[in-house]
Amino acid sequence: MAGLRRHRRSGADSAEERHIPGAFEGETLTRRRFMTAGAGTAGAIAAASFTLPALGSALGPVFDRPASSWQDIGPLARFSESDYVPVAITIEPGIGEADRSTAYVRRHSLAVDGPLKDRYDRVIAISSRCAHVGCPVRYAASARSFICPCHGGVYDFRGLRVGGPPPRPLDRFYTLVRAGRVLLGSRFSVNSELRRFSPRDPGEPLEGIGQFRYPGRFSTSPAPPGAKP
Repeated sequence: MAGLRRHRRSGADSAEERHIPGAFEGETLTRRRFMTAGAGTAGAIAAASFTLPALGSALGPVFDRPASSWQDIGPLARFSESDYVPVAITIEPGIGEADRSTAYVRRHSLAVDGPLKDRYDRVIAISSRCAHVGCPVRYAASARSFICPCHGGVYDFRGLRVGGPPPRPLDRFYTLVRAGRVLLGSRFSVNSELRRFSPRDPGEPLEGIGQFRYPGRFSTSPAPPGAKP
């Protein structure tokens, strides 16, 4: 009986559609069906027009593979364990003055940093870009601290946040010592335990769920060609 009722209802709908102006006996696509399908398609296109750019913005950094480059920043003897030396570096080659930045560099200190993690930890290179909104920080030797002049962010000697709005410590750079020279590689981000993460943008935390909320980037091998462990 239910099947019969559905058959009758379908037949009634078809008869009703055939009486719509412009509908003809035997046609499978009526004006009503065409308008319904057209409205649905237009809605899908409108939804995709703002959904796809948002997804692209969120997932784009995941597929952004930075070029691997290593810069010679001087002899190892230039740096000490007790203080930082500011070094001018190139962030993005080929874009003029905008590619210039500063790294604060010192040797690894067993008393301050603990045991060496690996060969990239013999020299500490800290980014001058504040983890809040990216303002350049200044190292105050008298206070053994990094200070951001924009919003009052303060970091200790190791670059860990001790005050202000920054959501994580200052970023760092891979370093390597070869033939008595210090090579500076790509940037990476760290959490409060100085655990390494692929580079994040300012304002993105790396504690708790924060490390999963923001997509990381592909990272290239930190070692330059021919380097030995």
